[in-house]
Amino acid sequence: MPELQGGGSSSARPTISAVINTFNEAANLPYALRSLRPWVDEIVVVDMESTDATTEIARSFGATVLSHPNVGFADPAREFAVSHATGEWILVLDADELVPPTLGRRLTSVARANEADVVLIPRLNYLLGAPLRHTGWGPGQNRHPRFFRKGHMQFSDAIHAFMAPASGSRVLELPAEDALCIVHFNYLDAAQFIDRLNRYTAIEARQALERGKRLSRMGAVARSGWEFVRRFVVYQGFRDGWRGFYLAGLMAFYRLATAAKLAELEAGMGPDVAASLFQAEAERLLAASGDKGVIESTIVDAPSASGEGIVPDP
Repeated sequence: MPELQGGGSSSARPTISAVINTFNEAANLPYALRSLRPWVDEIVVVDMESTDATTEIARSFGATVLSHPNVGFADPAREFAVSHATGEWILVLDADELVPPTLGRRLTSVARANEADVVLIPRLNYLLGAPLRHTGWGPGQNRHPRFFRKGHMQFSDAIHAFMAPASGSRVLELPAEDALCIVHFNYLDAAQFIDRLNRYTAIEARQALERGKRLSRMGAVARSGWEFVRRFVVYQGFRDGWRGFYLAGLMAFYRLATAAKLAELEAGMGPDVAASLFQAEAERLLAASGDKGVIESTIVDAPSASGEGIVPDP
Protein backbone atom coordinates (compact mmCIF):
# COMPACT_ATOMS: atom_id res chain seq x y z
CA MET A 1 0.00 0.00 0.00
CA PRO A 2 1.18 3.58 -0.56
CA GLU A 3 2.85 5.29 2.38
CA LEU A 4 0.28 7.13 4.50
CA GLN A 5 0.33 10.85 3.76
CA GLY A 6 -0.73 13.89 5.72
CA GLY A 7 -3.31 15.16 3.23
CA GLY A 8 -3.31 18.69 4.65
CA SER A 9 -1.80 20.56 1.70
CA SER A 10 -3.26 20.98 -1.78
CA SER A 11 -0.32 19.12 -3.37
CA ALA A 12 -0.60 16.00 -1.21
CA ARG A 13 -3.07 13.31 -2.12
CA PRO A 14 -5.73 12.95 0.57
CA THR A 15 -5.47 9.67 2.46
CA ILE A 16 -7.82 6.88 1.37
CA SER A 17 -9.09 3.97 3.47
CA ALA A 18 -10.84 0.92 2.08
CA VAL A 19 -13.19 -1.03 4.35
CA ILE A 20 -14.38 -4.59 3.74
CA ASN A 21 -16.74 -6.75 5.78
CA THR A 22 -16.19 -10.50 5.66
CA PHE A 23 -17.62 -13.85 6.66
CA ASN A 24 -15.84 -16.96 5.35
CA GLU A 25 -14.48 -15.13 2.30
CA ALA A 26 -11.12 -16.88 1.94
CA ALA A 27 -11.82 -17.71 -1.72
CA ASN A 28 -12.82 -14.17 -2.75
CA LEU A 29 -10.91 -11.83 -0.46
CA PRO A 30 -7.46 -12.00 -2.15
CA TYR A 31 -8.89 -10.54 -5.38
CA ALA A 32 -10.45 -7.61 -3.54
CA LEU A 33 -7.26 -6.93 -1.58
CA ARG A 34 -5.01 -7.18 -4.64
CA SER A 35 -7.16 -4.59 -6.41
CA LEU A 36 -6.82 -2.16 -3.49
CA ARG A 37 -3.20 -2.54 -2.44
CA PRO A 38 -1.64 -0.35 -5.20
CA TRP A 39 -3.64 2.81 -4.49
CA VAL A 40 -5.20 2.97 -1.00
CA ASP A 41 -3.40 3.93 2.20
CA GLU A 42 -5.27 1.69 4.63
CA ILE A 43 -7.42 -1.43 4.47
CA VAL A 44 -9.78 -2.21 7.35
CA VAL A 45 -11.35 -5.67 7.35
CA VAL A 46 -14.21 -6.23 9.78
CA ASP A 47 -14.77 -9.95 10.12
CA MET A 48 -18.04 -11.48 11.31
CA GLU A 49 -16.79 -14.64 13.05
CA SER A 50 -15.31 -16.45 10.05
CA THR A 51 -14.30 -20.07 10.50
CA ASP A 52 -11.97 -20.26 7.51
CA ALA A 53 -8.67 -18.48 6.71
CA THR A 54 -10.28 -15.09 5.99
CA THR A 55 -8.57 -13.16 8.81
CA GLU A 56 -5.15 -14.70 8.12
CA ILE A 57 -5.41 -13.70 4.45
CA ALA A 58 -6.43 -10.16 5.40
CA ARG A 59 -3.46 -9.75 7.73
CA SER A 60 -1.08 -11.12 5.10
CA PHE A 61 -2.04 -8.16 2.90
CA GLY A 62 -1.35 -5.69 5.71
CA ALA A 63 -5.00 -5.07 6.55
CA THR A 64 -6.19 -4.04 9.99
CA VAL A 65 -8.56 -6.80 11.12
CA LEU A 66 -11.40 -6.09 13.55
CA SER A 67 -14.16 -8.39 14.79
CA HIS A 68 -17.92 -7.84 14.74
CA PRO A 69 -20.74 -10.21 15.78
CA ASN A 70 -22.39 -12.05 12.92
CA VAL A 71 -25.92 -10.65 12.81
CA GLY A 72 -26.86 -12.28 9.49
CA PHE A 73 -26.25 -9.31 7.20
CA ALA A 74 -23.36 -6.99 6.50
CA ASP A 75 -24.65 -3.46 7.13
CA PRO A 76 -23.83 -3.11 10.87
CA ALA A 77 -20.29 -4.40 10.22
CA ARG A 78 -19.86 -1.86 7.43
CA GLU A 79 -20.81 1.03 9.65
CA PHE A 80 -18.45 -0.30 12.32
CA ALA A 81 -15.65 -0.52 9.74
CA VAL A 82 -16.24 3.04 8.53
CA SER A 83 -16.09 4.34 12.10
CA HIS A 84 -12.62 2.78 12.50
CA ALA A 85 -11.16 3.97 9.19
CA THR A 86 -8.59 6.78 9.54
CA GLY A 87 -8.45 8.05 5.94
CA GLU A 88 -9.93 11.33 4.76
CA TRP A 89 -11.76 9.38 2.04
CA ILE A 90 -13.36 5.96 2.42
CA LEU A 91 -14.14 3.24 -0.10
CA VAL A 92 -16.65 0.57 0.94
CA LEU A 93 -16.07 -2.75 -0.81
CA ASP A 94 -17.50 -6.25 -0.44
CA ALA A 95 -15.16 -9.22 -0.28
CA ASP A 96 -16.57 -10.59 -3.56
CA GLU A 97 -15.87 -7.32 -5.41
CA LEU A 98 -12.78 -5.76 -6.93
CA VAL A 99 -11.74 -2.34 -8.22
CA PRO A 100 -10.32 -2.18 -11.77
CA PRO A 101 -7.17 -0.02 -12.14
CA THR A 102 -8.98 2.67 -14.16
CA LEU A 103 -11.59 3.08 -11.43
CA GLY A 104 -8.89 3.28 -8.77
CA ARG A 105 -7.14 6.07 -10.67
CA ARG A 106 -10.44 7.92 -11.20
CA LEU A 107 -11.34 7.81 -7.51
CA THR A 108 -7.88 9.00 -6.57
CA SER A 109 -8.27 11.97 -8.92
CA VAL A 110 -11.69 12.80 -7.43
CA ALA A 111 -10.17 12.95 -3.96
CA ARG A 112 -7.14 14.94 -5.10
CA ALA A 113 -9.16 17.50 -7.10
CA ASN A 114 -11.94 17.82 -4.51
CA GLU A 115 -14.55 17.14 -7.21
CA ALA A 116 -17.25 15.85 -4.87
CA ASP A 117 -18.03 14.60 -1.38
CA VAL A 118 -19.73 11.36 -2.43
CA VAL A 119 -19.23 9.25 -5.56
CA LEU A 120 -21.93 6.97 -6.97
CA ILE A 121 -20.11 4.03 -8.54
CA PRO A 122 -21.78 1.66 -11.03
CA ARG A 123 -21.43 -2.08 -10.49
CA LEU A 124 -20.85 -4.78 -13.08
CA ASN A 125 -22.63 -7.75 -11.50
CA TYR A 126 -21.73 -11.29 -12.47
CA LEU A 127 -24.53 -13.79 -11.83
CA LEU A 128 -24.15 -17.54 -12.29
CA GLY A 129 -20.92 -17.10 -14.24
CA ALA A 130 -21.76 -14.20 -16.59
CA PRO A 131 -22.21 -10.40 -16.36
CA LEU A 132 -25.69 -8.90 -16.30
CA ARG A 133 -26.38 -5.81 -18.40
CA HIS A 134 -30.07 -5.43 -17.53
CA THR A 135 -32.67 -6.82 -15.04
CA GLY A 136 -31.97 -3.95 -12.63
CA TRP A 137 -28.46 -5.26 -12.02
CA GLY A 138 -26.79 -3.74 -15.09
CA PRO A 139 -24.10 -1.04 -14.65
CA GLY A 140 -26.49 1.69 -15.75
CA GLN A 141 -29.15 0.52 -13.29
CA ASN A 142 -27.05 -0.37 -10.26
CA ARG A 143 -25.03 2.47 -8.66
CA HIS A 144 -24.05 2.83 -5.02
CA PRO A 145 -22.46 5.60 -2.90
CA ARG A 146 -19.31 3.63 -2.14
CA PHE A 147 -16.63 6.35 -2.16
CA PHE A 148 -17.01 9.36 0.08
CA ARG A 149 -15.26 11.95 2.20
CA LYS A 150 -15.41 11.01 5.86
CA GLY A 151 -18.42 12.59 7.55
CA HIS A 152 -20.49 12.81 4.36
CA MET A 153 -22.34 9.50 4.69
CA GLN A 154 -25.29 8.74 6.95
CA PHE A 155 -26.31 5.28 8.07
CA SER A 156 -29.53 3.53 9.06
CA ASP A 157 -30.40 0.01 10.21
CA ALA A 158 -32.52 -0.79 7.13
CA ILE A 159 -31.19 -3.79 5.21
CA HIS A 160 -30.09 -2.95 1.62
CA ALA A 161 -30.65 0.78 2.20
CA PHE A 162 -28.36 1.60 5.07
CA MET A 163 -26.04 4.19 3.43
CA ALA A 164 -27.08 7.53 1.92
CA PRO A 165 -25.22 10.79 1.25
CA ALA A 166 -25.51 13.29 4.08
CA SER A 167 -27.59 16.38 3.43
CA GLY A 168 -25.69 19.04 1.49
CA SER A 169 -23.04 16.64 0.16
CA ARG A 170 -21.82 17.11 -3.40
CA VAL A 171 -22.57 13.89 -5.29
CA LEU A 172 -20.72 12.75 -8.42
CA GLU A 173 -22.19 9.96 -10.56
CA LEU A 174 -19.66 8.00 -12.61
CA PRO A 175 -20.66 6.86 -16.12
CA ALA A 176 -21.63 3.21 -16.59
CA GLU A 177 -18.42 2.17 -18.32
CA ASP A 178 -16.95 -1.22 -17.51
CA ALA A 179 -13.57 0.25 -16.57
CA LEU A 180 -15.28 2.54 -14.04
CA CYS A 181 -17.44 -0.18 -12.45
CA ILE A 182 -16.89 -2.08 -9.26
CA VAL A 183 -16.80 -5.68 -10.47
CA HIS A 184 -19.08 -7.85 -8.34
CA PHE A 185 -18.72 -11.63 -8.58
CA ASN A 186 -22.17 -12.43 -7.28
CA TYR A 187 -24.04 -15.70 -6.71
CA LEU A 188 -22.39 -18.89 -7.94
CA ASP A 189 -25.64 -20.84 -8.24
CA ALA A 190 -29.36 -20.67 -7.53
CA ALA A 191 -28.94 -22.52 -4.22
CA GLN A 192 -26.65 -19.78 -2.89
CA PHE A 193 -29.13 -17.13 -4.01
CA ILE A 194 -32.05 -18.91 -2.32
CA ASP A 195 -30.09 -19.47 0.90
CA ARG A 196 -29.28 -15.76 1.16
CA LEU A 197 -32.84 -14.84 0.13
CA ASN A 198 -34.14 -16.89 3.06
CA ARG A 199 -31.92 -15.04 5.53
CA TYR A 200 -32.50 -11.56 4.12
CA THR A 201 -36.29 -11.87 3.90
CA ALA A 202 -36.42 -12.87 7.56
CA ILE A 203 -34.44 -9.77 8.53
CA GLU A 204 -36.48 -7.50 6.27
CA ALA A 205 -39.77 -8.84 7.65
CA ARG A 206 -38.63 -8.28 11.24
CA GLN A 207 -37.54 -4.73 10.46
CA ALA A 208 -40.85 -4.03 8.71
CA LEU A 209 -42.76 -5.24 11.78
CA GLU A 210 -40.64 -3.02 14.05
CA ARG A 211 -41.46 -0.02 11.84
CA GLY A 212 -45.18 -0.84 12.03
CA LYS A 213 -45.40 -1.69 8.34
CA ARG A 214 -48.30 -3.90 7.25
CA LEU A 215 -49.10 -5.50 3.88
CA SER A 216 -52.38 -7.05 2.73
CA ARG A 217 -52.47 -10.28 0.73
CA MET A 218 -53.48 -8.40 -2.39
CA GLY A 219 -50.71 -5.90 -1.70
CA ALA A 220 -48.22 -8.76 -1.44
CA VAL A 221 -49.38 -10.22 -4.77
CA ALA A 222 -49.27 -6.82 -6.46
CA ARG A 223 -45.82 -6.04 -5.11
CA SER A 224 -44.45 -9.41 -6.17
CA GLY A 225 -45.99 -9.19 -9.65
CA TRP A 226 -44.69 -5.67 -10.20
CA GLU A 227 -41.20 -6.77 -9.14
CA PHE A 228 -41.16 -9.34 -11.97
CA VAL A 229 -42.58 -6.93 -14.56
CA ARG A 230 -40.22 -4.14 -13.51
CA ARG A 231 -37.14 -6.31 -13.80
CA PHE A 232 -38.03 -8.43 -16.81
CA VAL A 233 -39.86 -5.83 -18.92
CA VAL A 234 -39.01 -2.31 -17.72
CA TYR A 235 -35.36 -3.13 -17.01
CA GLN A 236 -35.27 -5.43 -20.05
CA GLY A 237 -34.29 -8.56 -18.16
CA PHE A 238 -35.28 -10.60 -21.22
CA ARG A 239 -32.05 -9.35 -22.81
CA ASP A 240 -30.08 -11.18 -20.13
CA GLY A 241 -31.50 -14.52 -21.32
CA TRP A 242 -32.31 -17.26 -18.87
CA ARG A 243 -30.37 -15.48 -16.11
CA GLY A 244 -32.58 -12.42 -16.47
CA PHE A 245 -35.76 -14.48 -16.39
CA TYR A 246 -34.84 -16.40 -13.26
CA LEU A 247 -33.43 -13.36 -11.48
CA ALA A 248 -36.70 -11.48 -12.10
CA GLY A 249 -38.66 -14.49 -10.83
CA LEU A 250 -36.50 -14.96 -7.74
CA MET A 251 -36.72 -11.28 -6.86
CA ALA A 252 -40.51 -11.49 -7.22
CA PHE A 253 -40.43 -14.42 -4.82
CA TYR A 254 -38.23 -12.35 -2.49
CA ARG A 255 -41.09 -9.84 -2.16
CA LEU A 256 -43.66 -12.59 -1.58
CA ALA A 257 -41.47 -14.40 0.95
CA THR A 258 -40.92 -11.18 2.90
CA ALA A 259 -44.68 -10.58 2.99
CA ALA A 260 -45.32 -14.16 4.17
CA LYS A 261 -42.78 -13.85 6.97
CA LEU A 262 -44.24 -10.49 7.98
CA ALA A 263 -47.69 -12.10 8.18
CA GLU A 264 -46.25 -14.86 10.39
CA LEU A 265 -44.76 -12.30 12.75
CA GLU A 266 -47.99 -10.30 12.90
CA ALA A 267 -49.88 -13.47 13.85
CA GLY A 268 -47.25 -14.48 16.40
CA MET A 269 -46.88 -17.72 14.46
CA GLY A 270 -43.29 -18.83 14.97
CA PRO A 271 -42.18 -22.46 14.53
CA ASP A 272 -42.49 -23.23 18.26
CA VAL A 273 -46.07 -21.91 18.36
CA ALA A 274 -47.02 -23.85 15.23
CA ALA A 275 -45.47 -27.04 16.63
CA SER A 276 -47.45 -26.73 19.88
CA LEU A 277 -50.69 -26.22 17.92
CA PHE A 278 -49.96 -29.26 15.77
CA GLN A 279 -49.28 -31.33 18.89
CA ALA A 280 -52.51 -30.22 20.54
CA GLU A 281 -54.50 -31.06 17.40
CA ALA A 282 -52.85 -34.46 17.09
CA GLU A 283 -53.76 -35.29 20.71
CA ARG A 284 -57.35 -34.17 20.17
CA LEU A 285 -57.79 -36.36 17.10
CA LEU A 286 -56.21 -39.39 18.75
CA ALA A 287 -58.31 -38.96 21.91
CA ALA A 288 -61.46 -38.96 19.76
CA SER A 289 -60.50 -42.42 18.49
CA GLY A 290 -60.18 -43.81 22.02
CA ASP A 291 -56.44 -43.39 22.36
CA LYS A 292 -55.48 -42.96 26.05
CA GLY A 293 -52.17 -41.23 25.50
CA VAL A 294 -48.61 -42.43 25.19
CA ILE A 295 -48.25 -46.03 26.44
CA GLU A 296 -45.24 -46.77 28.56
CA SER A 297 -42.71 -48.62 26.46
CA THR A 298 -42.34 -52.37 27.13
CA ILE A 299 -39.33 -52.72 24.90
CA VAL A 300 -36.42 -54.23 26.78
CA ASP A 301 -32.79 -53.48 26.28
CA ALA A 302 -31.00 -55.12 23.39
CA PRO A 303 -29.32 -58.43 24.23
CA SER A 304 -25.89 -58.13 25.72
CA ALA A 305 -22.98 -60.47 25.09
CA SER A 306 -23.80 -62.31 28.34
CA GLY A 307 -27.39 -62.91 27.32
CA GLU A 308 -28.85 -60.43 29.82
CA GLY A 309 -31.91 -58.65 28.58
CA ILE A 310 -32.95 -61.43 26.20
CA VAL A 311 -36.72 -61.94 26.29
CA PRO A 312 -37.46 -65.65 26.90
CA ASP A 313 -39.69 -67.51 24.47
CA PRO A 314 -43.29 -67.80 25.71
